[in-house]
Amino acid sequence: MTELQENHEPRLIVETGVDLRIAEIIEPVIVSMGYKLVRVRLLNQNGLTLQIMAEKNDGTMTVEDCETLSMAISPVLDVEDPVDKAYHLEMSSPGIDRPMVRKSDFSRWLGHIVKCETSILIDNRKRFRGKIADVDADGFTLERDQIAYGEEPRVVIPFSALAEAKLILTDDLIRDALRADKLAKAEAANQNEQQDESFE
Repeated sequence: MTELQENHEPRLIVETGVDLRIAEIIEPVIVSMGYKLVRVRLLNQNGLTLQIMAEKNDGTMTVEDCETLSMAISPVLDVEDPVDKAYHLEMSSPGIDRPMVRKSDFSRWLGHIVKCETSILIDNRKRFRGKIADVDADGFTLERDQIAYGEEPRVVIPFSALAEAKLILTDDLIRDALRADKLAKAEAANQNEQQDESFE
């Protein structure tokens, strides 16, 4: 998968209503700057708060990245004016216990525990929790960590049935997220050094 394809990988879980309208306005701006939109939520907090989650393609997101994106999307939102009330814009990273919105999220966090909800019944239920055991183009296999009598320990959840999914905070997840962040920062530093050398 090229970086451009990864950048344009569609989200499996998208917003509805005003949240969707906002996502459609800001996503082209975010993508053009080399980031991926994770989620948009308009919340009744501090009056009204527009919460936007985004990340770089390598999964990192610094405070500076948040400021850069915030400054880029604020004027676009002012022009389009999708919210008819005053609101506070909150730009953030998805965090460690992040929402899982793309197929690549499931591949990236293979082996970690996820909590998800489906739009249709699968094995007579809609809510699942367990370890991501396998991922393919159509869905993922979950190794349940709470099995009711008569249930299979593994369940295959099609991406098309996914309504919501989120990583569960564990020591393993924290360790792997910190390791991934460290690797991404080291790679970014190497690229900057190579660019500096090519200018000399």
